[in-house]
Amino acid sequence: MYTYVVGTDTVDTSAALCDYLDGRIDAGDTVHAVNSLRGGRRTDAEAVRDGEDALNVVQSRLGARATVETHQFVRANDPDEDLLAHAEVVDADELVLGVRKRNPTGKLVFGSTTQAVLLGSPRPVAVVPLDGSE
Repeated sequence: MYTYVVGTDTVDTSAALCDYLDGRIDAGDTVHAVNSLRGGRRTDAEAVRDGEDALNVVQSRLGARATVETHQFVRANDPDEDLLAHAEVVDADELVLGVRKRNPTGKLVFGSTTQAVLLGSPRPVAVVPLDGSE
């Protein structure tokens, strides 16, 4: 039995993370799909729907093979805080995140959520490359 925490924000990210997990999960495993929104003025109804759609992809792709729990957090935290806290609560064995290629300006900030999770997690973190660039 293995417990994963998957951080997602789009259906494309969810699809890539599911591709990664597809060959790894077993029937006894649990996947916690997490979508974290900052709330307030930073979060509109479209962002909430996009997050729900992203979570639904994980449920539909992996739900027949493992236990999938979806969580959408809107509580004024940065996403890395929510991911790290949830991984602690569920005693995750591994966190799974996506990372996009960054343009030269974006390389200065290596994807703040991914970087913060990598630097702040005492647990293994898998970083899955995503298509496209920011």
